[in-house]
Amino acid sequence: MKKYTYSAKACDNKRKWWVVDAKGAVLGRMASSIASSLRGKHNPLYTPHVDTGDWVIVVNAEKLVLTGRKLEQKKYYRHSGYIGGLKTITAKKLMEKRPEDLVRFAVKGMLPKNRLGRKLFKKLKVYSGDQHPHVAQQPEALKI
Repeated sequence: MKKYTYSAKACDNKRKWWVVDAKGAVLGRMASSIASSLRGKHNPLYTPHVDTGDWVIVVNAEKLVLTGRKLEQKKYYRHSGYIGGLKTITAKKLMEKRPEDLVRFAVKGMLPKNRLGRKLFKKLKVYSGDQHPHVAQQPEALKI
C-alpha cells in the first residue's frame, strides 16, 4: 500500500478568530506568534502553499512594548518615488501617530513575500483601543 502526503485545500480548514491583547506585550515576540497563526502553522492541516490560517484581531496596540532603545533608534522608511523622496520616521513618533502600523509592519515582515502573503495579511485586524467591531465572530483569546 502506497502512502501519500496529504495536501490541504483552502476549503478544508474551518477558520477561527483570535483576539490578542497587546497590553505589555513585546512587539517582535507578539508579531511572530501572530504571523504563525495567520499562516496556520499551529494547524495539523498546515500546507505551505495554501491559506490554512486563522483571522487575528489585535487590540490595545498603543500599549505594546519595545525593548532596549528601539523607541529612539528604530526607524521606518518609505519612498515617494521621486529623487530625494526618502521619508523617515522613528518608532516613537509612529507609536504616537499610528500605533497600529507598528504591529502591521512587524507582522508583514514575517509573512511570505508573494500573493499568498498578501492574502494572509488581509486577515489581520489591528486596533489601538480595547474595542473592536468583530464581536459577532466570537473570537477566542490567543495566548502570547
